[in-house]
Amino acid sequence: MVEPLLPPRSKDGPKPRHAYRDIVDAILYVVRTGCAWRHLPSDSPPWQTVFGYFTRWRKDGVVQAIHDRLRDAVRDAAERDPMASAGIVDAQSVKGSATVSAASRGYDAGKKVNGRYLELC
Repeated sequence: MVEPLLPPRSKDGPKPRHAYRDIVDAILYVVRTGCAWRHLPSDSPPWQTVFGYFTRWRKDGVVQAIHDRLRDAVRDAAERDPMASAGIVDAQSVKGSATVSAASRGYDAGKKVNGRYLELC
């Protein structure tokens, strides 16, 4: 599903040391676990290589195309419209101390609290 979205390998020059599958698996590992690039498992390609591919693919729009394709497949399998029709944004008011400047302070009438407004996405 993802392979057609990846840029073709160059036929000129040396053969690549790592398969695209290994690169994609390593990127997905970082996304899934939240680990640092440097903490990829030892059986993955070097982190510098994986990070290099990721940054290049992100700049070229490949990462977004993969995300869109996978999102559409998951939503389609659940018999949902591929495009989300609604989003949810949550917020909370945080009580501010007397040292918080008036310029950055607001008033939450529902909670009757002077404070700062934090948006959570």
